[in-house]
Amino acid sequence: MRKIIVSEFVSVDGVMEDPGGAEKSERGGWAFQFERGPAGDKFKLDEVLGSEALLLGRVTYEGFAAAWPSRKDEFADKMNSMPKYVVSATLKEAGWKNSTLIKSNIVEEISKLKASPGGDILVAGSGRLVNTLMENELVDDLRLMVFPVILGKGKRLFNDGLAKLPLRLEQAISTGAGVLILIYHKL
Repeated sequence: MRKIIVSEFVSVDGVMEDPGGAEKSERGGWAFQFERGPAGDKFKLDEVLGSEALLLGRVTYEGFAAAWPSRKDEFADKMNSMPKYVVSATLKEAGWKNSTLIKSNIVEEISKLKASPGGDILVAGSGRLVNTLMENELVDDLRLMVFPVILGKGKRLFNDGLAKLPLRLEQAISTGAGVLILIYHKL
């Protein structure tokens, strides 16, 4: 069975909204104000290279599809070539190379994908999707890159009312300008 790995940029107070600023939210662009250091860059590269597919919500997909196809480096090459599964009830087509739409029966379709042969499936951003995955116990690992900022408002990573989920901390890395990488495994 494949693992679903959720990887997120979050603030100290749990905000995950618009870390790069592309969505033009009021407090967006916060993640790239901080140097994540060579270890942080290596972690993100290794994470993408070690994954076989991406699973994304519509907003994250559209942002990635606008950014990555024009880039050329090891990270971009992997992002552009790997299979991408996009959860959206509103997107008409997924034009980025190797993209497949999941429009209905989301939990069932993702459960089938997880049960199929292959390597890890990486989820980035996609807050609504992450909460759906968490609610249905489909997440195996949670990787948080915590940036040293309190935003005070914005979309938080986890919705109120999620079921209690015990985790085991596998690794904690401090890198760059106070960025923490926390890797958790579901118990």
